[in-house]
Amino acid sequence: MDLVKSFLALFIILVAIVSLLSNLLVLLCFMYSAEIRRQVPGVFILNLSFCNLLITILNMPSTLFGVIKTQKPFGDCVCQTVSFLETFLTTNTMLSMAALSIDRWIAVVFPLSYSTKMRYKDALIMVCYSWLHSLTFSLVALLLSWYDYSHVYASCTLHLSEERGRMKFAVFTVVFHATSFTLSLLTLCFTYFKVLKVARFHCKRIDIITVQTLLLLVDIHPSVKQRCLTEQKRRKQRATKKISIFIGSFIFCFAPYVITRLAELLPLVRVSPQWGIASKCLAYGKPASDPFVYSLLRQQYKKAVVNMVNKLLRRDLYPSSGHSSSLDTENDCSLQRIS
Repeated sequence: MDLVKSFLALFIILVAIVSLLSNLLVLLCFMYSAEIRRQVPGVFILNLSFCNLLITILNMPSTLFGVIKTQKPFGDCVCQTVSFLETFLTTNTMLSMAALSIDRWIAVVFPLSYSTKMRYKDALIMVCYSWLHSLTFSLVALLLSWYDYSHVYASCTLHLSEERGRMKFAVFTVVFHATSFTLSLLTLCFTYFKVLKVARFHCKRIDIITVQTLLLLVDIHPSVKQRCLTEQKRRKQRATKKISIFIGSFIFCFAPYVITRLAELLPLVRVSPQWGIASKCLAYGKPASDPFVYSLLRQQYKKAVVNMVNKLLRRDLYPSSGHSSSLDTENDCSLQRIS
């Protein structure tokens, strides 16, 4: 194994560890916090984290073994199962991100009618569609025997082992990526740019009110004025930064792999194993980053994590003690007063 493949193997191990721990933490927050479970976006985040966790447990080790052994790590049956799950889970995660962007678009652009436009039932319908969409393409590829081990990507994936049926495989690949990656990307761009437009409009209104207030309060201390102006600038940058992360992480992680899969359909293009595995590793980076992009950095999840840690610490300090229960009640009341 050369230096490049050694580095890629180490990268997969690190990504798998981060992805496993972070996605498990998101699922624990969902189970622990009734507030998160009550909210509609929690349905999409639960589906996204569940799929990311399965990718981490099932697909990342398969690619890691392929990189280390430089050969098919499993038998045909297991390899086809892993390939099927990769197609299904990856498509499902992309559509879940698109669903999350639609939810945020409705929440920001139509705040007064959000509760009627996006209900739990609507969220479940969208999740069911993403499962049906993903399952359809996965089953078609399975029935046509297009799952096999690919040395270019060192993993069990969509792969045409013989030249017969190459045109059908090319059409399937183009349609598959157009309705998964491209559709999700267009949805993300449309919804988040609409969200950004509304956010900037509200920031502009707030800025006008702030400036008018500062003009009226002529005797206000200069340092206070400067802090207000600095907060204005920070507020404008915050919305742009968040949306850039949502769209940028999606493109950065998935685009190289999708473009490579489409480019290899051309007769004269030969993809090197180093680049193929590297593009695959970038795609694996998305399950590791999703918990931080969509969940763990939000206030509700931070609060859930802190409450879980405090509860565990109190159990360790006061095991099976009546003092523990009274302390739990007192701390819960304090947390409610603070919130």
